[in-house]
Amino acid sequence: MSPLNTLLTALRGISSNALRTTLTTLGIVIGVASVIATLALGNGARAAVNANFRFLGSDQVQIDQDLELKNGQMQAQGKTLTYEDGLNMPSAVPLVDRAEMTVSGSAKLRYGRQTDDINFQGTDAGALLTVISQGQVQPVGWPSNKPLTPKDFIGQGRFFTDAEVLAGDSVCVLGYQTALDLFEGDNPIGQTVWVNRKPCQVIGVLAELEALNVEDRINTRPNDGLFLPVSFAIQNLFDTEPWVTIIAHVTDESKMEEAKAEIATYLRQRHGIPKGPDGKYADDFHMTTKQDVLGAQQQSAATFSLLLTALAIVSLVVGGIGIMNVMLVSVSERTREIGVRMAVGARGRDVVAQFLLEAVLLSAGGGLLGIAVGILTVPIAASLNQGVALLDPNSVPLAFGVSLVTGLVFGLYPALRASQLDPIEALRYE
Repeated sequence: MSPLNTLLTALRGISSNALRTTLTTLGIVIGVASVIATLALGNGARAAVNANFRFLGSDQVQIDQDLELKNGQMQAQGKTLTYEDGLNMPSAVPLVDRAEMTVSGSAKLRYGRQTDDINFQGTDAGALLTVISQGQVQPVGWPSNKPLTPKDFIGQGRFFTDAEVLAGDSVCVLGYQTALDLFEGDNPIGQTVWVNRKPCQVIGVLAELEALNVEDRINTRPNDGLFLPVSFAIQNLFDTEPWVTIIAHVTDESKMEEAKAEIATYLRQRHGIPKGPDGKYADDFHMTTKQDVLGAQQQSAATFSLLLTALAIVSLVVGGIGIMNVMLVSVSERTREIGVRMAVGARGRDVVAQFLLEAVLLSAGGGLLGIAVGILTVPIAASLNQGVALLDPNSVPLAFGVSLVTGLVFGLYPALRASQLDPIEALRYE
């Protein structure tokens, strides 16, 4: 029997009962759509993890203070991470090239009769480089393919220097909106503002900024803020010495674990942390790298994707069982037809090919519909997952291939059963 005749016979067998064919392929449609939507959600989850922690460069180690709850307030555990800890780190730790220190808090900002409650950030002269590496904000209307430099973030004046940070100079840089609110359009450069009753000279104003992610522009306020030298902020804006966050830049990314060990040794010596009876240290700080965070988050995302994939596979198996069930019914209903074909010379492999082709056509039709449904489902899945779902182009052929394999596997038994019928008994079947 020619392949064309086999195909035409299979198509006639499928089209003879359109309702049953439609219901049979429904399971495959759901399974294939689930595979595509699942992979899209998994990709979206991984992308979200990368986006959430893109602020931490691959060469950076973030060192934070360990905290504990005392008298209803979070307080530093052990000795406080200090500005001096970070300042001396590059000279004491061979694998650390430089260290950035930051503190943050809230203050009352005043100029003349204008006052504003503001969140400030005490930082070093490289703060704008950190802003660029975070990739979260940009000057308004900035071309997406144009690289940024620290100068691009300055609207007026300048940012403070390393010398001003070391000296603890009373200088500051205002956010774009903060400058408008205080000075109402007048030039703020060179003017003195009061931060918690401490005088501070305005040396710069940031350019008008916007969130890089369009969806974040409603909920973020990048133009409100105040940048101060970290040393000035520590000396003048806190009643007690605050803990700082230190970001250490490692000279060699391949030696990240070795660098972490050196940093830990350095801080243990400065904080006087002895080794305990169990051979471990009761550190009052903790270190985080991009790989540490991404590893844990990606593992959670992978587990989530695996669970969804398992559910999609179950849907495909259910669809495959439906195909097997319908094909068995079809073999029973067409027993006399099979007997006639075998009586006039059809071989067993011809019968196997016909019924196997019918099963594959059912699964292929369901696979194509499932691909369409799956692609249309991705935006819906994204809306239910905080807008995070990325369609993987490779998931389309993968899902279609799985649907074809499902048809082959679950159609094989009914096809073999049909080919093994005795022609004489089949002709007698009523």
